[in-house]
Amino acid sequence: MKADYDMTKAKRGAVLPAAGKTRITIYLDDSILEAFRQRAEQEGKGYQTLINEALAASLAQNTAPVTIGALRRILREELHTA
Repeated sequence: MKADYDMTKAKRGAVLPAAGKTRITIYLDDSILEAFRQRAEQEGKGYQTLINEALAASLAQNTAPVTIGALRRILREELHTA
């Protein structure tokens, strides 16, 4: 082992960059976590995978109503001016 090491080019953090996923810390209600763990056991998947899928589905569902709401607003404005 060397007595001194050159740390001028050293970087903090993980050695390998994350590919597609990021590790985070999140607080969930105990009841929510337990429900996902039970569902994961029934489906044979990991509970974190199920939480990820639920969040992705939620984001996908929120895209359509915003578009429909905007369309309704535009139609109301156009009908009001006509």
